[in-house]
Amino acid sequence: MTPRGWAVLTLAGLVVALVVAGALLVPWSRPPAPRADQLAALRDLPVDQVARGRAFHTALRPGGYGALVVGLLAALLLGLTPLGSRLVELVARPFGGHWTVQAVLGGLVVVLVADLLTLPFAAWRQAVLTRYGLSTHGWSGWAVDLLKSYAVSAVIGAIALLGFYTVTRLAPRWWWAFGAAGAAGLVVLLSFVLPVLVEPVFNRFTPMEQGPLRTELMSMAARDGVPVRDVLVADASRRTRAVNAYVSGLGPTRRVVVYDTLLREATPAEVTSVVAHELGHARDRDVSIGTLTGALGAAAAVVALYLLGSWGPLLRLAGVGSVAEPRAFPLLIALVTVAGLVTAPVQALVSRRIEARADAHALALTGDPVTFEAMQRRLAGVNLADPDPPRWEYLWSASHPSTVERMAAARAYAREAGR
Repeated sequence: MTPRGWAVLTLAGLVVALVVAGALLVPWSRPPAPRADQLAALRDLPVDQVARGRAFHTALRPGGYGALVVGLLAALLLGLTPLGSRLVELVARPFGGHWTVQAVLGGLVVVLVADLLTLPFAAWRQAVLTRYGLSTHGWSGWAVDLLKSYAVSAVIGAIALLGFYTVTRLAPRWWWAFGAAGAAGLVVLLSFVLPVLVEPVFNRFTPMEQGPLRTELMSMAARDGVPVRDVLVADASRRTRAVNAYVSGLGPTRRVVVYDTLLREATPAEVTSVVAHELGHARDRDVSIGTLTGALGAAAAVVALYLLGSWGPLLRLAGVGSVAEPRAFPLLIALVTVAGLVTAPVQALVSRRIEARADAHALALTGDPVTFEAMQRRLAGVNLADPDPPRWEYLWSASHPSTVERMAAARAYAREAGR
C-alpha cells in the first residue's frame, strides 16, 4: 500500500476513534432545562442587570465578528494566493533562504501579520471592557499582557514549526505519520506544562490563607475523590473585575485556583458552589477527555492536511509544489482556519454538555440549589453576561449553558429533591 493509502486508512481510524470517544465520553443525555423554566428565571433577574449585560455584548459584537472576518480573509489571502509563500521567502532571504529560517521565522511572521491585522479589534474589545468597568489594568497592562501572549505563542510555535518541518525533510513520504504522532504528543505535553509554566506568566498565585473556606474546599475535594495539591488565589483583580475559579493541571500538578475577585464578591458558600462545579470537571476527567480528543483531533488534522495538501489545484493557488515545504505554511493556516470555523458549533455544543454535567455535579455535591442559583445571578451580574443570548450566537459559540439555563437547572434539582 502507498503512503497515501495508509494515510487514508489512518485518517479513517482517527475519525472513528474521535466519534467513538465523543459518543461515549460526552454527556449527550443532558438536554437544557425546559424553555418555560428558562423564561421564568429570566423574569426573576433584575431588569437593569439584563439590559446592561445585553448592551455590553452588543458593544462587543462588532469587534469580535470583525476580527473573525478579517482573520479569515487574511488567512485565505495569504494561503490561497502566492502572497503567503512569497512572504516566507522574503523573510528568509537575508539569512540565505535556509529552510529552517523559512520554517521558523517565516512561519512566525505569517502568524504575526494575521495578529496585527486583527489587533485593532482586540483594542476595540479592551475599550469596551474598560468602558463597562470590567477591565481594571489599563492600556499599559493590556499591552504587556498582549506582548506576553505573543512571546509565549512564539516559543511554542517555533518549537512546533521546527519539529514539523524537520520531520517533513527527514521523512518526505511518511512525514504525515510522524507529524500526527508529534502533534498528539504536543497536545498531551502542553496539558501538563501550561498550568505550571505558562499560567504564572500572566498571574501571580499565592496559597489561600488557612481558614474555614480553605478547609472546606480541601475537604470537599477529598470527599469528592479529587485529590488536589493546593488551593491557590490568582491576582485576577489587577486586570479584571470578572469572577471565576478553575481546577488546573493533571495528576500531581492539579490545584484549585480561585480568583481574588471571587473571594471579594461572593459569599463563602457561593465560592464553594463554584469550586464544586470545577471539581466536577476533575471528577469526570474532563481535562483528560479534552486532552485525549484534542490529541486525536490534532493527529487527524495533520493527516487531513497531508491528503488535502496534495491536491494539485490547491497547491497551484498557493504557488507551492508541496504542502510539506515551509513556503506552504500559509496554506496550512488557511485550511486550519476554515476547519476551525466549520467545527466551531460542534465544539461549542460539546463544551455546553460538559459544563452542564459539571453543574449537575455541583448541585449533587453541595445539595444547595439556592446558593447555586444565587451564584449564577452573581456571575451574570459581575461578569456582565447576557443571561439569554440570541439563539444563533448561542448555537455558534456559547461554551457554557446560559445563565437562565443554569438557574432553571437549579430549580429543577430543587423540585426533584423536594427542597
